[in-house]
Amino acid sequence: MSEPILLGLSGSLRESATNRKLLREAARLFAPGTYIEADLNLPLYDGDLEDGEGIPAPVQVLADQIAQAHAVIVSTPEYNKGPSGVLKNALDWVSRTAGRPWADKPVAVMSAAAGRAGGERAQMVLRGYMVPFQPRILQGPEIHLASSSNEFDAQGRLTSDRYESALQTLMQKLRVEAGF
Repeated sequence: MSEPILLGLSGSLRESATNRKLLREAARLFAPGTYIEADLNLPLYDGDLEDGEGIPAPVQVLADQIAQAHAVIVSTPEYNKGPSGVLKNALDWVSRTAGRPWADKPVAVMSAAAGRAGGERAQMVLRGYMVPFQPRILQGPEIHLASSSNEFDAQGRLTSDRYESALQTLMQKLRVEAGF
């Protein structure tokens, strides 16, 4: 059997975002496999743009990456009690592509946020956003990384055994769900 392809979607565009760090830790714990971090720096969804020019090339790349991945991990910050606009925009664009790249795809959802709830509300909203796509979203363990800027060392590794243990369990479940 070939190595699994794991795709990561961060709801934050910042290179040093804790959601990116959380995805990279998840990929480390998912290993072995190939990890690809998606680029969600996409144009805002615009029906006139779609009608005039079609699906933008970066959106099609993302849809193809989702379709080709054996499993997907999504991490969102919490902005005003919901997922980031970046992540919602990416989901909206991908929904406009041909085929159904999310259909039956194993997905693990997680969140990292500055607040004490760790993005729990954003994660619940995100799960609702994904229902129309019909992926296989794992139900736990839930990862809500609270005060996330304090949870990583200088190398980007989680400092809490509690979070790392839960993330390890989630990644083991994702491997099984993906057939590896």
